[in-house]
Amino acid sequence: MPMSKNPKRAVRGLTQLGSGPSKPVRRLEAFPNSYPKRDTTITFHCSEFTCLCPITGQPDFATLEISYIPNRLVLESKSLKLYLWTYRDVGIFHENVVNELLDALHTFLKPRWMRVNGNFNVRGGIDIECSAERGRKPRAT
Repeated sequence: MPMSKNPKRAVRGLTQLGSGPSKPVRRLEAFPNSYPKRDTTITFHCSEFTCLCPITGQPDFATLEISYIPNRLVLESKSLKLYLWTYRDVGIFHENVVNELLDALHTFLKPRWMRVNGNFNVRGGIDIECSAERGRKPRAT
C-alpha cells in the first residue's frame, strides 16, 4: 500500500519533523520510498545556504540544488535544512561544499543517482557554480 494512504506509518521514527524550535544538527533522516521501482526525481532548492570563505572568513551565500532518484529511502526536508544550517560557521571552499554534501547524502540514502549543484553569489566580480554527481541518471523514455 502506498504510504500516502498511511502517512503516520511513513513518518514513524522521524525525530525532527513537527518538533518545536530547531537548531543546526548533522543528523539526516529519511522515510521509506513508496515507489522504489519507479524513477522519481526529487529536487530540493535551497536558496539560503551559507558558509564561510576558508581564507578570509567572509560569508559566502549560495543556492544549492540537490536532485536524486531514490532507491529505498526519501530524504526528509527538515533534516536537510538543519544539516545545511551546520555549514553557517564552517570555512570551506565551494567545490568542497558540493562534494562533501554529495558524499554524505549518497552514503546515507544510497540513491540510484544524485547530483548536487551550488550556485554561489558574486564575490570579487565572479560567481561560481559547482556540480558533483554520482551514478547514472536513467534516460527519459
